[in-house]
Amino acid sequence: MARDFYEILGVSRSADAEELKRAYRRLARKYHPDVNKEPGAEEKFKEINRAYEVLSDPEARANYDRFGEAGVSGVGATGFSDFGVGDMGGFADIFETFFGGFATGSRRQQGPTRGDDLRYELKLEFREAVFGGEKEIRINHLETCKTCQGTGAKPGTRPVTCSTCGGMGQVRRSARTPFGSFTQLTTCPTCGGSGVVIEDRCESCGGQGHMQVSKKLKITIPAGVDNGTRLRVSGEGDAGLRGGPPGDLYVYLFVEPDPEFQREGNNILSRIKISYLQAILGCRIPVSTVDGEAELKIPAGTQPGTVLVLEGRGVPRVGNPVARGDHLITVDVEIPTHVTHEERELLEKLAKIRGERMGKGGLEGFLGSLFGG
Repeated sequence: MARDFYEILGVSRSADAEELKRAYRRLARKYHPDVNKEPGAEEKFKEINRAYEVLSDPEARANYDRFGEAGVSGVGATGFSDFGVGDMGGFADIFETFFGGFATGSRRQQGPTRGDDLRYELKLEFREAVFGGEKEIRINHLETCKTCQGTGAKPGTRPVTCSTCGGMGQVRRSARTPFGSFTQLTTCPTCGGSGVVIEDRCESCGGQGHMQVSKKLKITIPAGVDNGTRLRVSGEGDAGLRGGPPGDLYVYLFVEPDPEFQREGNNILSRIKISYLQAILGCRIPVSTVDGEAELKIPAGTQPGTVLVLEGRGVPRVGNPVARGDHLITVDVEIPTHVTHEERELLEKLAKIRGERMGKGGLEGFLGSLFGG
């Protein structure tokens, strides 16, 4: 049975073009027959290539999502996508994936590189998510070394041009592919692609140009956030390379369940129990809300399962804390299983006044009739 193309690439069905390309490149490098000689690697590589050529084509992907592999049976019959003159960017992309790029003779650019983004998962109590506030967290991230200012070289020295690649960051080698022989560029093994070599390394960072640092941050939580809300803290990811900007920190929020309240959109749900007499006669009782105690009016004749509303006592809308949802309270009516002798006499009198027949079921049947039982 054919495997799902998304599963083959290890991506979700909502993955965008960049996610697909990253996953494809990673797997293609791992399973390409010129690199991986293990049994089954070539078949795996063909499977990966087939999945990518379908999912990277918007029209083919739409057909696949709708009809499965039957909808793309005519795509990529040779195992490689067909490229016209206008598709040379994609053609070059595949070769860059397999072999590190074509030999063009130009110097590889080694400019500033943005640092990686970081993810942090933060748990909130129910009321913290409702009303927001500040939370202090501790993160570990890479910061530019203050001793060498990110160069990786000992103060007073500078990195020198790599003698292996002449500063290009890449070296040439010939390779044979299904399309013929090509001269390819691969990352220089001496400088790791940077084009420079550090002879006297910075003692603080060991030549890395950055250091792992633990720091505390105060995160502002907006009122009304919910499970899965993502907050971006600009510039608190890992430091960039060669003077590049740092990445960002993404804080993912997870709200712990509350024993008393539930959330449904911007509304809060809870339940209360009242006696049958309170339900019959009506009353005012105190109830718990996220704002504290409030008074709830129970109308006379309230039925079990009735939902009463406290307007504006729900969750604030994110970005507009003045606008709040409602607090919806479901009423449970408790029917006693035992009553005192005096209570029974009074209830029997009431049954006679109402003309209720006290047959099988007795008093409990009468009480049930009051609430539609």
